[in-house]
Amino acid sequence: MRVLAVIPARGGSAGIPLKNLAPVGGVPLVVRAVRACLRAESIDAVVVSTDHEEIARAAREAGAEVVLRPEELSGPRSSSESAVLHTLESHEADVVVLVQCTSAFIDHHDLDEAVRTVLDGGADVVFSGTASHAFLWTTAGSGVNHDPARRPMRQERDPEYRETGAFYVMRAAGLREHGHRFFGTIAVQEVPAKHAIEVDEPQDLEMVRALAPFVDEPEPIDVDAVITDFDGVHTDDRAYVDSEGREMVLVSRADGMGVSLLKRAGVKVLVMSTEQNPVVSARARKLGVPVLQGLTDKRTVLRDWLAIEKLDPARVAYVGNDVNDLGPMSLVGWPVTVPDAHPRVRAAARVVLGTAGGAGAVRELCERVLAAKPEISSHQPATRPLLGPVAIGDVLVGDGQPVYVIAEIGINHNGDVEIAKRLIDVAAEAGCQAVKFQKRTPEICVPDEQKGQIRQTPWGEMTYLEYKLRTEFGHEQYREIAAHAYKRGLQWFASPWDAPSVDFLEELEVPVHKVASASVADHELLRALAATGKPIILSTGMSTLAEIDRAVEILGTGRLIMMHATSTYPLPPEEANLRAITTLKERYGVPVGYSGHERGLQISLAAVTLGAVTVERHITLDRTMWGSDHAASLEPNGLEHLVRDIRIIEQAMGDGIKRVFPGEEAPKARLRRVTV
Repeated sequence: MRVLAVIPARGGSAGIPLKNLAPVGGVPLVVRAVRACLRAESIDAVVVSTDHEEIARAAREAGAEVVLRPEELSGPRSSSESAVLHTLESHEADVVVLVQCTSAFIDHHDLDEAVRTVLDGGADVVFSGTASHAFLWTTAGSGVNHDPARRPMRQERDPEYRETGAFYVMRAAGLREHGHRFFGTIAVQEVPAKHAIEVDEPQDLEMVRALAPFVDEPEPIDVDAVITDFDGVHTDDRAYVDSEGREMVLVSRADGMGVSLLKRAGVKVLVMSTEQNPVVSARARKLGVPVLQGLTDKRTVLRDWLAIEKLDPARVAYVGNDVNDLGPMSLVGWPVTVPDAHPRVRAAARVVLGTAGGAGAVRELCERVLAAKPEISSHQPATRPLLGPVAIGDVLVGDGQPVYVIAEIGINHNGDVEIAKRLIDVAAEAGCQAVKFQKRTPEICVPDEQKGQIRQTPWGEMTYLEYKLRTEFGHEQYREIAAHAYKRGLQWFASPWDAPSVDFLEELEVPVHKVASASVADHELLRALAATGKPIILSTGMSTLAEIDRAVEILGTGRLIMMHATSTYPLPPEEANLRAITTLKERYGVPVGYSGHERGLQISLAAVTLGAVTVERHITLDRTMWGSDHAASLEPNGLEHLVRDIRIIEQAMGDGIKRVFPGEEAPKARLRRVTV
């Protein structure tokens, strides 16, 4: 038997102009009705009966057929039955389903159950109704459905059913015969109260818009980029101001993880803000995403950014909360907002999130974007795209992320745990993300011909092997070092120089391994490192491209970060060859950083401008200390300046969009003689 759904949708409406096109949860009411019918397995065809071209266009785009009804059936007193009967003149059906756009929350499962009841002969007509135990009264003070002298308890009363107006399933022959939707045997398809709101007045529309985030089944958001406003989206739209006028805001840590997962999935993320505010800059830096601030025309700036990034606006989501977000929201395929947004913004949104700004709204959006990518979930690592970031613990390292600054302690601790801890403090106070050591098994790493050589050391005369053993840390010492590093908020790891050292570091659960330049051709060591499954940082000093190629074959590129390096101590500028950073990126398609052995900061800072995603420098308490690496190391003040200047460069690099900044407006007005 053929089942036909007919959705009457006039253009005229006394209470709400063009009500059937009013968006709820970002979707016009007529489209919501069409989608519910299309999802019902029992319905064979869906037709929208209308007299309005915009409604017809929306219905066709949603997947429905359209029947244009004549003027005499389009007036305010025309019945829904007349529209259905007119449709049946051109469409065959054994069972017809009258569906009303004014019900925003129609569950396709309820439609299927009602249709099955009619198909199975259980009733001639089934309508949607919601159970009620309400006591009804007349204005004259008489009880309608109860005796006021005896008010039974709720559990003593059978429910009555209020007609919701959402849908009516009926035998087509009976409708033709009677000309009315109620005939023969009538049954009720019970629907929950939250689905029972009819939109007749403006306040009804506001109510269903407010309920949509909580009633609608979350729809995956299939996009290539997510752009967010800041205030009211990342925050709760409030600011805490101290006595000196400095602002603080409340954000959700869950948002940070969501953004990280998006970036690992290859989804571009951008923050846009009307204000120029250091709080916005700090949060964007923490998230590792670009930010555009001080924007008077968000729509134009977003349009230019999308063009530069070669993104299809239809595959972009923008989430905002206030009227200045309406421009960019109108530009993209997925306008999104938060539940407490301005009413005009909620009306313009395709998606209204269920979580408020500052409480995890961004995380909810991220989850829905990830849900559209079946191979990626928030519970397992995403496949890293070309040149995408690599996760070292909970820190992402790669293009678009803050530069990952590694303080190389190496062997500059001289075998003293207290010196090592003081160097960790130096790194933490400078703002580094990690400290690195070197781990050797001296009996393996020291060449036989050098083991017996006599060395003068701070601990007296001893063989070279004895000296190397003297400066190596064991498990307990490294556990003490690890605890101190974590206490100071730093990651720690080491470059193992032999396979037993790999096992040693694995027992200490380091988050990443580093391949020293001297070990690029040690294939046994590389295979041991690859077997750990951990991210690998590969230094490339003293190596040819052929040697690096072979190392990459063993290590793979899935979790590889490469470091351009020149192994001259100290490094003269003419041997820095910083353009090799680009060469390595283009050849291997992995994030590339810089490991420097020069004096001063200039070469390391230049590496950042050329795209180095991580910078590693040796550090020391004093360059005059005894040891081979101290002379080419940074002292505390130099390390602090390095990190400070890297962060300044990150901000100064910008986004490449040419525009007039707020600070230029006054000079422009004062100095430009001709304006266009």
